[in-house]
Amino acid sequence: MNESLRRFLELITGWLDAANIPYMLAGSFASTLHGRPRSTQDVDLVIDPTEHSIREFVGSIPPERGYVDLSAALTALRARDMFNVIDLDTGWKADLIVRKARRFSVREFERRRRAEWQGLSVYVASPEDVVLSKLEWCRLSGGSQRQLADVAGVVAALGEQLDVQYIEQWLDPLRVRTEWAQVKGE
Repeated sequence: MNESLRRFLELITGWLDAANIPYMLAGSFASTLHGRPRSTQDVDLVIDPTEHSIREFVGSIPPERGYVDLSAALTALRARDMFNVIDLDTGWKADLIVRKARRFSVREFERRRRAEWQGLSVYVASPEDVVLSKLEWCRLSGGSQRQLADVAGVVAALGEQLDVQYIEQWLDPLRVRTEWAQVKGE
């Protein structure tokens, strides 16, 4: 991870912490942490804010340092969608994804854990939940091989440490049994 990205991640998680917004690193950075490295253009963070904390978060970002739109953030909160924060110094972008209300998303967020990464202490989705989320993104995107490669990287890196029973209990609710079979070579 390059130094500008490390500083951006430290900055954005600091702003989230200051606004009391729980978060977890997800997406490609989380799969890199648990599996094989891969480059990406942005940072995915799942957040669980309130309207008050969103307003506090957006208001705390100095306009000369970062770009974020309050209206887009509030719309994302209501729709349980996403909005962006852009670091004006480096151009790095964070996709802030409001946690969905569905059972899996609630459980996934409960299972997040603290991890040390490049000297930063951040909350990260569990490896099993990264696998499931990536499988779902694969299904939703029509079979993305990049998502499957990320899953294969996590599976290869963790092997027996991976809680396969937990993964298998979510395969049918998330409709990702076919994608899981592809990763396993079945």
